[in-house]
Amino acid sequence: MASSEKNLSQFETASVQNVSQYQFAVVVSEWNQGVTEALYSGAVQTLKDLGADRNKIIRYDVPGSFELSLGAQWAAQREEIDAVICLGCVIQGETKHFDFICQAVANGLTDVGLKYDKPVIFGVLTTNNQKQALDRAGGKHGNKGDEAAATAVKMLMINR
Repeated sequence: MASSEKNLSQFETASVQNVSQYQFAVVVSEWNQGVTEALYSGAVQTLKDLGADRNKIIRYDVPGSFELSLGAQWAAQREEIDAVICLGCVIQGETKHFDFICQAVANGLTDVGLKYDKPVIFGVLTTNNQKQALDRAGGKHGNKGDEAAATAVKMLMINR
């Protein structure tokens, strides 16, 4: 959980070995695009910083966070993809729509990871307002895209 005491972009990289052989899919929601583009930039930069080959980072755009699950499945079913990073942003509104979308995406991404036996990373911001989202997309709480990329790499290291 992000707080003023913990910046999401701070993570330990000592256990990271060469990741240049891995291919990553990054599935990005177009909804709340200003936020998701910042998440994407953070994820790609972190992957590159950890040794990933930029040519082995493939982007998939989907209309909204709800569509991340199917986008992740399409990416994960490709044998050459080693890990899938899903980036989105759902901001609380006045209806229960927020709850339904967040729960569906969390369950869907979990199911895809288990089905394809690959890391499928939940890099979806679920915030109360736009300011909280921006604080977690490169603001005072770091960049959740960084954390999602680091999580994908760490998961690949576990299963070596």
